[in-house]
Amino acid sequence: MNRPIAILRLLGAIFATAFAVVARAGDLPATAPLSRDQLVALLSQDLATHYNLEGELELDLVRPWSPPDRLAARWQVSVLDYPAVAGASMLLRCRIVADNLTVAEPTIVLHAALWRDGWAAHEQLTVGSTFDPSVLETRRIDFFRERDVLPAAVGDRSYAFARAVPPGRLLTWHDITRRPLVHKGEIVEVRATEGLMVVTMKALALENGSQGDTVTVRNPESHRDFPAVVVDENHVQIRF
Repeated sequence: MNRPIAILRLLGAIFATAFAVVARAGDLPATAPLSRDQLVALLSQDLATHYNLEGELELDLVRPWSPPDRLAARWQVSVLDYPAVAGASMLLRCRIVADNLTVAEPTIVLHAALWRDGWAAHEQLTVGSTFDPSVLETRRIDFFRERDVLPAAVGDRSYAFARAVPPGRLLTWHDITRRPLVHKGEIVEVRATEGLMVVTMKALALENGSQGDTVTVRNPESHRDFPAVVVDENHVQIRF
C-alpha cells in the first residue's frame, strides 16, 4: 500500500474515534457540585411539604456552606429529623444524595421567614360588628415572627369582631369570634335530608350557634327536641 495513503487512513480513523467519544460525552448530563442555592431550594421544597406551609418560605443558612467533595448530575436533599414546629430558627439533620449515592448527613442551621398576607385595620373596628374586608387592608407579614396575625385568607360574614381594634393595627385571632347565626328563642328554617328526599320545616332554636356548630332545636308541634347543624343565618340542617 502506498505509505502516504496508509497514513491518511490512520489519521482518519483516529479523528473518527475522537469525534464519537466527544459525541457520547455530550449526551451525558452535566455534573456539578451542590451549590448553596440548590441546597436552599431543595430544603424549602421538603419543609413546605412536610409542614404543609402556605405562603413564600424564605431560608438562609446560618453557617457558610461547604459542598460535598463530589460532582453529580442529580442532587437530592431530605430532612431526617424535623423540629416539632417550623419557625424562624431551625436545626435540621439532613441527608445529601448524589446520583442515588448518599454522600453526607450534615446538621444545618437555618433562619427562616414565611411571608403571607395578613389583615390590618384600615379604620376603627367596633366590638360585635360583622367581619367586613372593606374596612381592612392587607400587609405582607412574616408569619414565623407574627404567629397570632390573622391571615388574609381567613374571614367572612360568619365572623364578628370580638374587641375594638384601632386603625393601623394588625388583626390577630383574638380579635375575631364566630358570629352566632342562630339565636336562642328564634324560629329557624330546618332542612332535613334522607337520601334524595328533602323536607323543610320550622323549629325553635334552644341555643345560640355559629356556622358549623351543632345546636338543639325543637319541633313546635310535637315538642320533640333534636340536634341540627348551623349552615347559614337562621338555617340549620339535619340528616336522618
